[in-house]
Amino acid sequence: MNEGKGAALVVIPARMGSTRLPDKPLADIAGEPMIVHVWRRAVEAAIGDVVVACDVPAIADAVHAAGGRAVLTRPDHPSGSDRVMEAVRAVDPDGRHGVIVNVQGDLPTIAPAAIRACFAPLADPAVDVATLAVEIAVEAEKTDPNVVKVVGSPTADGRLRALYFTRATAPHGPGPLFHHIGLYAYRRPVLERFVTLPPSTLELREKLEQLRLLEAGLRIDVALVDDVPLGVDTAHDLERAREILGARK
Repeated sequence: MNEGKGAALVVIPARMGSTRLPDKPLADIAGEPMIVHVWRRAVEAAIGDVVVACDVPAIADAVHAAGGRAVLTRPDHPSGSDRVMEAVRAVDPDGRHGVIVNVQGDLPTIAPAAIRACFAPLADPAVDVATLAVEIAVEAEKTDPNVVKVVGSPTADGRLRALYFTRATAPHGPGPLFHHIGLYAYRRPVLERFVTLPPSTLELREKLEQLRLLEAGLRIDVALVDDVPLGVDTAHDLERAREILGARK
């Protein structure tokens, strides 16, 4: 792997404090903890070094047992982005990695190709942050406030420049709507700036952290992919992940 300033560092934030699914990172899926599945998918993406940023030794122990790298971070971070930044400073104090990719720790079925797709828009030096979206195919999701939509202007085939993120049904009129996937690739200085900014007006109103970036004048590009990865938030999600990954063994 290229270890220069352009090389990526993939960081997977994981914490034990889930209220809906206690001890979520260590939940067994097909014989391995969920966090290990996410770590494996990130390694398979082959875009750079991978580290898990966790808040308790038990998660780090699980990752180390699988052959991975983990770093302990403060338990009281207000967001995953803050946890990621602490880990980046710990494992890369000299700034060798110019791009930081934040892969959520509860996406055990994430495709390595999706992680690579998120990284790709940063090949354009005008892009500050990259993320993912999928065209909405289920009609009910278009009006579901739990499905975050990205409103963007096409810049290339399979690529948008994000203009807004919202829980509302937008944009109005005929045409596709896009379901935002919360996986991000940041230029390192952008992430460092992001975690120092106070929550923004629209961020607080929509309860969407990425709006802080847009309100600060930063450019977010969106790579379009084919599928929404399964996020594990409930016991039902966990059983579904077990079915999917169990079938692959």
